[in-house]
Amino acid sequence: MQADSGFYGPLQYGPEWMWAGVALLVLVAAWYVFVLVATRRPLEAHGMQRPPQLTDLAALKAAYLQRIDDVERDAAAGTRSARDSHQEISLLLRKFVRDATGVDAPRMTQADLARHPLPAAAAAVGALYPAAFGPDPVPSVASSAAAARRAVQAWN
Repeated sequence: MQADSGFYGPLQYGPEWMWAGVALLVLVAAWYVFVLVATRRPLEAHGMQRPPQLTDLAALKAAYLQRIDDVERDAAAGTRSARDSHQEISLLLRKFVRDATGVDAPRMTQADLARHPLPAAAAAVGALYPAAFGPDPVPSVASSAAAARRAVQAWN
């Protein structure tokens, strides 16, 4: 047997490679921290909700009353069907509630509106439901427009 069998143990890596690996791990961790911090919302957005923007209620009422009048005029002229007019008046009333209060009333059913603290809106929309969704004959558009006008004018 020879004294040197030709087998050599594994070579040891230099210490700079260990420090390079540690530095790479630190860089990856720092990148994750940076991404999380950079994409996080500010704390004041989580903790405090901004108060709803104040609207000019008189101007809002005037705009929606005009739109209700336009729908009634189109129905009287025959350019819009009675059923479509009733549905548009109901939608306008819901949009008015949304714009006046910030509550997403156009997406709520009449029962949802009744459960929400908006009883006046629920009552007005409930009064428009038979004309918008009930069986024929459809009530007059003028009566639905008048009910919507009363609800908008009474809003405070």
